[in-house]
Amino acid sequence: MAEFPKTNRNRIKRAPKRGLYDRESIYQILDEALICHVGFVEAEQPYVIPINFARVEDTILMHGANSSRLIKHIQAGYPVCVEVTLVDGLVLARSVFNHSVNYRSVVLYGVGRAVEGNQEKLAALEAITEHFLPGRWLEARLPNRKELNATSVVSIKIDQASAKVRSGPPVDDEADQGLPIWAGVIPLQEKPLPPERDKLMTMDVAVPEYITKYTRKHK
Repeated sequence: MAEFPKTNRNRIKRAPKRGLYDRESIYQILDEALICHVGFVEAEQPYVIPINFARVEDTILMHGANSSRLIKHIQAGYPVCVEVTLVDGLVLARSVFNHSVNYRSVVLYGVGRAVEGNQEKLAALEAITEHFLPGRWLEARLPNRKELNATSVVSIKIDQASAKVRSGPPVDDEADQGLPIWAGVIPLQEKPLPPERDKLMTMDVAVPEYITKYTRKHK
């Protein structure tokens, strides 16, 4: 199915014209984001936890310490809500009321499971590492048995999802369009700065090409 079905849970109600439900748009936003926020309820107390992740097909992969409250919640198969937001610009209108932000966001819903077995865990950790920095898994030391045993990995099946996107110039009231006030967009883009060498390095190791050429995807 090309689109996620619209339900009361994932339907965009505020500014519905900005809503997107096709997998291509939703997955593109997820794949560009480095951090997601996971919402869950425990003992009637809501929590929102930021965490790095990766998407593989229609699942979200995460890892954490065995004692992590979030990881334990997901392992138990309780429902969660996952959100990411990419900020593309500040929208400056002539009136304060009409200021806005250009952004791309995704909210998804699903239930999780524990990723079991060293091979499946390693495959998931590779996906998370490669989402973090493509090429790093092949160079860095891989997890040893002790580290694997101390790490829990979970997978969340994306059951429902929607994206919301705002782009373009400010939308001022017609009466304000002639005011002598600067209006427009300040584009924002996440991009890497030159890498900084770890001062504890004892050998002269060249910076890998995958680091020097690293860039953030941006529409």
